[in-house]
Amino acid sequence: MASFTIEKRKTSAGEPRYKCIVREKSKGKIIHNESKTFRKNQLAESWGKKRVGELEASRVTEIKNTVTLGTLLNMYFENHDLWERTGRTKQYVIKMLIDCDIAKVTSNELKVSDLIEHCTNRRDAGAGPATIYHDVAYLRSVMKEAYPVWNIDANYKIFEDAVPVLIKMGLVGKSQRRTRRPTESELDKLRNGLETRIENRKSGMAQIPYLDILDFSILTCMRVGEVCKITWADLNDAHKTVIVRDRKDPRKKEGNHMIVPLLGGSFDIANRQPNVDDRIFPFNPRSVTAGFQRVRNDLGIEDLRYHDLRREGASRLFEKGYSIEEVAQVTGHRNLNVLWQVYTQLFPHKLHDKYLE
Repeated sequence: MASFTIEKRKTSAGEPRYKCIVREKSKGKIIHNESKTFRKNQLAESWGKKRVGELEASRVTEIKNTVTLGTLLNMYFENHDLWERTGRTKQYVIKMLIDCDIAKVTSNELKVSDLIEHCTNRRDAGAGPATIYHDVAYLRSVMKEAYPVWNIDANYKIFEDAVPVLIKMGLVGKSQRRTRRPTESELDKLRNGLETRIENRKSGMAQIPYLDILDFSILTCMRVGEVCKITWADLNDAHKTVIVRDRKDPRKKEGNHMIVPLLGGSFDIANRQPNVDDRIFPFNPRSVTAGFQRVRNDLGIEDLRYHDLRREGASRLFEKGYSIEEVAQVTGHRNLNVLWQVYTQLFPHKLHDKYLE
């Protein structure tokens, strides 16, 4: 509570002065202290009352709404503008967090110990450090939106103290860098399996050209979502390039368009597709991935993801002698360090071929 006192003093010339001291206490401790000197007592008293009123008003505006984290996560889920722009992984994590014990904690009372308990429970349930890190990162992201979007107080800054502790305890961490590339034998098996899948499809149904999409994905280093999004209008026949729109970039969600060269036989693959839609490959990327996964599983090929084809394509370009800047023009990486560390896995025996060139 704020209050003021006035002390009367005299200058060296004997003139009266009135010093107004404004203090505010909370739980017996002084949390604010200021003073100002006036020639007249009336002015000092008027200033003191004004400052006390201002301090009291500021404390009232600092009292914000609070809800449980579960309620906050549900509010995020129900907000169309936020939810529709959220990736599938983050959506899955948010839905999972709603059912966790940490969802019962009040939004402005989250403690480091609460996060440690949650991460420990997740670890004991079989989740790895990289998976648990998603819990922490996405919870912080939602809490950071709480005040500007809903005027709800959420102490998201607690994560600054929590993350170093969680890392030290081994509860959270980065995912292991994947180095998986398909072998030539595996690619041959995949092509045969995908060809069989195409032949077994019922006539009259839209046939997904799995073989063309597989080879196109490797040659262009595109994500399957990007492959199924490019349009005929963005294809440049003269330059053998295509515009990939809204390419994934952690710093820019939309408008990240790139002109990508269609190297190798990728330009011919694109042009031999039937022009029956605005898109060159007018298929649901999830359906393409699902078909790939079914064939992969039937063949017994282990630990191979569709996204590994992107690494395969980038590694092939490096093996052919392209510079990292040139490869980045194909893959779309802004961070060359990430490109080299994550999307490159060179086969040592390929160096013999390069030496003989």
